[in-house]
Amino acid sequence: MLVTACSGGQERLVLHTRKGDVPLTVEIADTDQSRAKGLMFRQSIDDDKGMLFDFQQERQVSFWMRNTFIPLDMIFIAADGTIRNIHANARPQDPTSIPSDGPVRFVLEIGGGRAAELGLKAGDTISHPRVEK
Repeated sequence: MLVTACSGGQERLVLHTRKGDVPLTVEIADTDQSRAKGLMFRQSIDDDKGMLFDFQQERQVSFWMRNTFIPLDMIFIAADGTIRNIHANARPQDPTSIPSDGPVRFVLEIGGGRAAELGLKAGDTISHPRVEK
């Protein structure tokens, strides 16, 4: 499968679900600063967009929704691209910690409710140039 880069710092990612493949355009957050900002202050997110947080190695991670104005699904992903767990519909502005269910390398944030709409489940996979196969 060919996964190509998109202009403007955005890249192509494919979700492989039991229902089929779903292409997304994702922004990459791979620095402390970009991971800290994430999707804060955004007013909306398109159904075919998301943000991929890359921690460069697997580790326990935790997120929150401070200064985030839209509900999000947080998809916690192993280094090999396997989805470990999904936190659906994280509430805007909620300071509650949302941890991974174990070490992960990536977290994909998409619009709240999209994971269920797409039939995305733990055990499904993603394709992206950063994923170690």
